[in-house]
Order: sequence, then structure tokens, then C-alpha cells
Amino acid sequence: MAESESKIPSDKDIVDDAGTHARGPVARLRGYLFAGIVVTAPISITVYLTYVFLTFVDSKVTGLLPRDWYDALYGATTFPGIGLVISLTGFILIGWFATNFLGRLIIRISEYIVDRMPVVRTLYSAIKQVFETIMASQSTAFREVVMLEYPRRGVWSIGFITGTSEGQIQEFTESETMNVFVPTTPNPTSGYLLFVPRDELKFLDMSVEEGVKLVVSAGIITPEEHKPSTSTAKKNGKRKKK
Repeated sequence: MAESESKIPSDKDIVDDAGTHARGPVARLRGYLFAGIVVTAPISITVYLTYVFLTFVDSKVTGLLPRDWYDALYGATTFPGIGLVISLTGFILIGWFATNFLGRLIIRISEYIVDRMPVVRTLYSAIKQVFETIMASQSTAFREVVMLEYPRRGVWSIGFITGTSEGQIQEFTESETMNVFVPTTPNPTSGYLLFVPRDELKFLDMSVEEGVKLVVSAGIITPEEHKPSTSTAKKNGKRKKK
């Protein structure tokens, strides 16, 4: 919250932005307009996106309920978020069922059938592995933000460590290699998978969330400066500066 408040211009900033007091009224109006947008836009966009998300989920999930049940509970009114509550409850129940004996048996039979389908088994296996890697509590995927010289020497890009290279990829490289996902701007869900020697990476003291914000905003939202930690200094092969 403190960071957001620092972006709102004060009266002094508005006058200074005008350059002269002769243009004061126009500069003040422009500054007030800017301040109003800075305050209103994030809240409005957040509320709108939340409403769109809840409405989308409600429209898909509440359709599964018999209309008589829904009308009996809420009448003719619409209860925002009921679809999300139903979805979360459904995921919890499915997770509970999948952890008992009968659920595991059904899953094994289903996977056995899917494994016999040429194209579907490849797609299912890839998606399942990605989700298991991301959701695992001990996973190191997307836990560290790094800088690397890409696409050429002298040009730096932001990347996310997804793991240590293994198998043939590591066998064909002389030094320890890391799997680095370099996202595109402003859509971080697409990007490039690079196998980069560990000693060519610069580990950053910023969270993955801060790194994603930096990518999505095209560099407009810059994370606040962090003091280099001892662990990061060791990873970069440098001593921590006092």
C-alpha cells in the first residue's frame, strides 16, 4: 500500500511539473487527472476482472445445479461467487475421493486405458507431469529469478529457474546446466526454454511475483531494491558487499 501511495503526485509535484507558476492551473488539472487515474484504475480494473471471473465461473457451474434447488436457496437473486464455492468444494471432494483405495483404483484403470491411446497418452502425460511439478510442495520450479545474456552477448533478459538439467542434456554439456524459462512480454505464459550453464546466470534477490510483474508491465513496474543476500552472493560467485 505504501508503494502505491508514493505514486500519487502531491500539489508540489503538480506545480513542479508545470515548470512555471503561469501554467499552474492547467498543470494542476493535469496532475489531478493523473492522480485520479492512478487511484481509480487499479481498483476499478481489479473489481471488474474479479466480477468477470466470478460471473464466468457462476455461469458454468451453477448450470449443473437443478434450477429448483437454486431458486429454493436464493430465489430470483443471483449470489456472486456461488459457482466458485461449488468448484472449490468439488475439487476438495474429488481430492478426498482420489486419496482413498477406490479412488486410486479408478485412477489407475483410467490411466491404463489412456496409456493405450497413441496421441492422448502423450498429451496427458505431459500435462500431468507439469501440474505435479508445479503443485509439489518440495518443487523448485519457478522459485528463483535470474538474469542471462539473451538473445546475444551484452543484452540481458529475465528468466525463471525451473530445475537442474538432467539426462542427456547434462551429459552433452561440460558444466552444470540449469533449465531457464524466458517469458515473453506482456504474456508470461509463452516463452523459451533455455539450458544455460549455471556460471552464466545472475541470481536476483526478487520474488517470482516481482519478476512476473516486471515482465508483464514491460519494465514499468520495477521491484524495490533488495540488499543482496548471502545465498544469492554465493550463487553468483561473489562476496556480499558491505
